[in-house]
Amino acid sequence: ISNLFLPFFFFSLGTGSNILSSLQDLFWLSKSKVEKQLQIISVLQWVLTFLIMGVACTLILMYILCTDCWAIAALYLAWLVFDWNTPKKGGRRSQWVRNWAIWRYFRDYFPIRLVKTHNLLTTRNYIFGYHPHGIMGLGAFCNFSTEATGVSQKFPGIRPYLATLAGNFRMPILRDYLMSGGICPVNRDSIDYILSKNGSGNAIIIVVGGAAESLNCTPGKNSVTLKNRKGFVKLALRHGADLVPVYSFGENEVYKQVIFEEGSWGRWVQKKFQKHIGFAPCIFHGRGLFSSNTWGLLPYSKPITTVVGEPITIPKIENPSQKEVDLYHSMYVDSLVKLFDKYKSKFGLPETEVLEVN
Repeated sequence: ISNLFLPFFFFSLGTGSNILSSLQDLFWLSKSKVEKQLQIISVLQWVLTFLIMGVACTLILMYILCTDCWAIAALYLAWLVFDWNTPKKGGRRSQWVRNWAIWRYFRDYFPIRLVKTHNLLTTRNYIFGYHPHGIMGLGAFCNFSTEATGVSQKFPGIRPYLATLAGNFRMPILRDYLMSGGICPVNRDSIDYILSKNGSGNAIIIVVGGAAESLNCTPGKNSVTLKNRKGFVKLALRHGADLVPVYSFGENEVYKQVIFEEGSWGRWVQKKFQKHIGFAPCIFHGRGLFSSNTWGLLPYSKPITTVVGEPITIPKIENPSQKEVDLYHSMYVDSLVKLFDKYKSKFGLPETEVLEVN
């Protein structure tokens, strides 16, 4: 157990090679074994962050308020009130956090790869439509909220902002952690600010299918929830931001999920959560911490390849009509399907595979 958890303290220190050499000296393990353990720990900490960090930090803060250290919690809460609107104004990204060695081990666990197909002009703003959602959007996080796959080198001058549930930014500590990676709330205020008051060269990544799409993700299935998702197109038109289709091959392969049929009690509960809270509880599993043959919270180490497609030039129309929204939405869907068809065989899918657009 010590071999698994002590390495965590090395993650923010120096380079990945320094971490490896330190741990090899400490535990007399081979380089490959140390690397594998670091990869597992890096993914485990992120999964736990995704699932429990917000609630855990809230409970800890409440507990501290009831102890002799209440002043620390009170000072943080005062800061929270003062800083409340920062997520809506582009957040507070940290290049130091985005470049942590831990994210490179996170990348290599699967591995995750970012593929660039076209250049992006720094004089334009962009809305990336990310598909599919998967269970946790692992590819979206690694590629656009960290520098592990070299997004800043592949798209120089472009600032990526991964948009996620606004409710996450009401959670103490978690909100600051998310902002450090360049993550913003997926609401109109935040997107309007970034696209209109933050200059050019901004790229907002929206996981278009959202919670509804996550309910249907399962290994071997390539489907997206997109037919009636047109709000992101309307936002693009209002700001003249170019639309960029993005498809992540392998995103649905890393977890197995229990799929409830339409009309079942399980699907009813999921939809109620989705409607009132913003996310849908999924019953899923990956591999165990110590063995890939047992069930657990760790995702399976399956390759995820995220392909960023060709931008669609969008005119600026402050009040677009429904006809105009439908036109550019149709262009976007066609572009996404073409992107999928062009690259599917390169990343392990048969030529006969068809992208299902729901």
